[in-house]
Amino acid sequence: MQTYDYVIVGGGTAACILANRLTADGRHTVLMLEAGGEPKSIWINIPAGFTKLLNDPAYNWRFETQPEKNTYDRTIAIPRGKGLGGSSLINGMIYVHGQREDYDHWSDLGATGWSSKELMPYFARLETYLKGDAQRGKSGPMHIHQVTERYPLVDALLQAAVQDGQPLNEDYNGKGQEGFGYYQVEQKNGRRWSAYDGYLKPVRHRKNLTVHTRAHVTKVNVEAGVCTGVTYQQKGEVFTVRAAREVIMSAGAVQTPQILELSGIGDPAVLKRFDIPVVHAAKRVGENYIDHYATRMNWRVKNTQTLNELAQGWRVGLAVLQYFATRKGILSLGTGLAHGFVKTRSALPTPDVQYFFMHATYANAAIRKLDNFPGMTMAVSGLRPTSQGSIHIQSKDPLVGPAIRPNFLANEEDQRALIEGMKIARRIFERPALANYIESEMSPGAAVLTDEQWLHFARDNGQTTYHPIATCRMGSDDEAVVDTRLRFKGLRGLRVVDASVFRAMVSGNTQAAVMMVAERGADLILEDAASG
Repeated sequence: MQTYDYVIVGGGTAACILANRLTADGRHTVLMLEAGGEPKSIWINIPAGFTKLLNDPAYNWRFETQPEKNTYDRTIAIPRGKGLGGSSLINGMIYVHGQREDYDHWSDLGATGWSSKELMPYFARLETYLKGDAQRGKSGPMHIHQVTERYPLVDALLQAAVQDGQPLNEDYNGKGQEGFGYYQVEQKNGRRWSAYDGYLKPVRHRKNLTVHTRAHVTKVNVEAGVCTGVTYQQKGEVFTVRAAREVIMSAGAVQTPQILELSGIGDPAVLKRFDIPVVHAAKRVGENYIDHYATRMNWRVKNTQTLNELAQGWRVGLAVLQYFATRKGILSLGTGLAHGFVKTRSALPTPDVQYFFMHATYANAAIRKLDNFPGMTMAVSGLRPTSQGSIHIQSKDPLVGPAIRPNFLANEEDQRALIEGMKIARRIFERPALANYIESEMSPGAAVLTDEQWLHFARDNGQTTYHPIATCRMGSDDEAVVDTRLRFKGLRGLRVVDASVFRAMVSGNTQAAVMMVAERGADLILEDAASG
């Protein structure tokens, strides 16, 4: 049986960072186990290729929610990346730190050591963003650029926002988040820049790093209260490896709790339903699940071209030629061109709603199938939802995905933020700067006026924005799954380092925060190793 100092379960964003940092000084041996494969698809490096990868089971686990009454018994797609690089291979590349107040809130809730003052240096460490002020990182592994493409429709939107009294904000990851502008994305020279590119690929040659793909971890092994290693399947065979120091769960907020429960680590009531012996009782594993939920408001457009037409027929060929010649054009685009972070009430200290603008509309938003007529979309998402759901196993078979119950819009404050955010979006689109471009509001449509109608629209049409968190949340309270050093409570030799540990939702896309957690998590692991 092979032994490594650290065994990392997962090969996604957090795992790539851990593999890099834990092997840097050559003192520790590390094994990474990833259930997916190598990131070989041509569509990965092309930013617009995410539309292809979202439907590819080779790169997306393609999870779905359970039907719930809050969202009219619809199943909602929960994409999660599969392969080395994880969700950073297939996401929209939008890069958001969140607000400093988010992390101060973590600290106030008992996550000691996770305040904004302590965490901002980690964001600077991981990024290279040359346009920002001195607080922004200039030499990190992740290349961040502002969206380079410019379109009259986007400029008109920004002008309309100013007419509505909203500020422009060149760097929402700088001193303050509020305002409108162009998104920052994880790209380099017009190509997607994933966690694999930034962290894992440059260090694959290290002799103390072993990476196994197509290695599906089925069990975390525990002996006498100590996590000793893991068991995994690879090419039809079963293997067990030992961890001399720690097993580190980095399978993400969906699969980390699934693997723990399959191992007998979780709520005894859940485990009993599947006849899984209780190895370690931890009632909150899989609980506290939170995700961002968004509606998409659509307008039919006139007097300009939109992505809908530019991505059809012979124009696609021109776009391909343009991209490979210049790394520009529509193939360099992700899921958002322009951002908006707004306060739905003037008394609020910080924004509570995020906008994603795209000069496109979707016949099917879940698979990004474009309409065949000119259109534009404003996605609206509450920044800090508190409605909590759960992720638990629904089978003893490790290849069967877990039951995901997000409980979207259960909290009245979540409902209010989304309703008011949609009203403000409509108000901005009625400003003079956009009058020459708007033919009609398609969705939800001018007939939607009351709060009840807005909420009905949200329940009937909303989708997740793919930001699951908190299913093994950190804290100093008795209900926290891991402590503030990310060590699993009550078990030695087991740590969780991924979005599972978030203490609460952050204000915006979560990948930057996941990278920050992994950078800090690596420091904590190395500090504990040094102290014995």
